[in-house]
Amino acid sequence: MSKNKFTDCRLGTVGGQAVMEGVMMKSRSDMAVAVRNGKGNIVVRTRKVTSVREKFKPFGWPVIRGIVNFIEMLILSYSTLTVSMEMAGLDGVEAESKFDKWLEKHLGKHILTIVGVIGGVLGVALALLLFMFVPYWLAKLINDHLFALGWAFSLVEGLFKICLFISYLALVSLMPDIKRLFRYHGAEHKSIFCYEKGLELNVENVRAQKRFHPRCGTSFIFVLLALSIIAGSFIPSDIGYLRILLKLAVLFPVVGLGYEFIRYAGKHENIVTRVLSAPGLWMQRITTKEPDDSMIEVAIVSVKSALHSEFPEFEIPYEEKAGETKSAENADTEEKEQNGAADDNDR
Repeated sequence: MSKNKFTDCRLGTVGGQAVMEGVMMKSRSDMAVAVRNGKGNIVVRTRKVTSVREKFKPFGWPVIRGIVNFIEMLILSYSTLTVSMEMAGLDGVEAESKFDKWLEKHLGKHILTIVGVIGGVLGVALALLLFMFVPYWLAKLINDHLFALGWAFSLVEGLFKICLFISYLALVSLMPDIKRLFRYHGAEHKSIFCYEKGLELNVENVRAQKRFHPRCGTSFIFVLLALSIIAGSFIPSDIGYLRILLKLAVLFPVVGLGYEFIRYAGKHENIVTRVLSAPGLWMQRITTKEPDDSMIEVAIVSVKSALHSEFPEFEIPYEEKAGETKSAENADTEEKEQNGAADDNDR
């Protein structure tokens, strides 16, 4: 097999995301979350994953598969962020307050789940306010009080939306925890590039790779913003807030089309894909930062754990499987012993 064919078959084989103090990687059949805990050890959790696209053929059709993938990744992203905090030892650090104990006593343990759902709903409401209502309201102010925008209404609305999105990312990137998250994001991209090029997965090779990847979620969101501007141009601007409801209705088709573009751009490099991907890659200058070697080590472990069938010689530092429990003493001992084996493997 030629080198090009070898590397081409690896494109799109694995993808992931940065999590708290680590990286999640997902292949076609396995998912791995690798995290460096407070003791400095790399711990891993792996599990089998099966997309509903494999069970129901219509869910694998173009455009529809993008909608399904978007929903699945939202669920997976939320769960892996929560798991990574637990693995890194970042949850349960603070003592339970008297108010927490009162809530649990009078409302039961399920109150935390209820609070989580309420928080999620409020988060969605805030996102709709910030990225749907505010851009529409600003564009309407210009249209009603300065000059008629006509066909350019959707363009102006979209530009406000993009400005708000960039400002939001720039502000949150100033937070220390988000800075570290973005550095792990860089480690994730670099390790995927290294794997896709068919290079040996070691710190030196991964460090040399680019941190801007065409299949990144940041690029995907930017593509969605661009497609929403185009879709919005077909919706009348004089129908008030009904316009926002209609834009929400076409959100899923837009997601499906955006997925198809990102999928294509990730496997084909030509003048068209380079030009259309450029804004999303520029945005990654905010959402990805250069990782240090310890972060790269975590990303390498995550890739190899998610592709364990391709790296049978690789020994997972410490694998926690569903339904398996270990004492803290035994787990700590196994972490140290197997982490040493992983370090030797990565040198």
